[in-house]
Amino acid sequence: MLRLLSLFLPTVIPSWRFFKTVAPSPRIEYRLIEGESIGDWQEDRPRPTHLGLGQVLRRMLWNPDWNEQLYLVSCSERLIEAPSQHSVDEINLRVARTLPEGAQMLQFRLVFLSREGARLVKLVEYESTQVALASLQAVAA
Repeated sequence: MLRLLSLFLPTVIPSWRFFKTVAPSPRIEYRLIEGESIGDWQEDRPRPTHLGLGQVLRRMLWNPDWNEQLYLVSCSERLIEAPSQHSVDEINLRVARTLPEGAQMLQFRLVFLSREGARLVKLVEYESTQVALASLQAVAA
């Protein structure tokens, strides 16, 4: 019985040693490029500033958008640690899926935000090459 209890307790009470390190997660920013016109960097899937109680409860049970966001964070972290074309392709595809058609090229970058005193500092860790948006949206569809 004690053996069963020792196996069950870690599933109920989380361990703070689950993660090897706790560090800021990279954020994805993108910009659209049309010919000579280069757009400003925009945050991909910004978090809402306010959620009502009903939205919070619903998100606890069903939140596929957040699951996809966690997947993008995982791809971003892997891209920083061990760059691979797979991570670049996944980020490009998932960012392109949320954008309206019309722009010619897409470019993304990974940034880390840190606090130094009272100000926020943005460190750009990775910047992708430009990719044709139409080809990405055709694959994503």
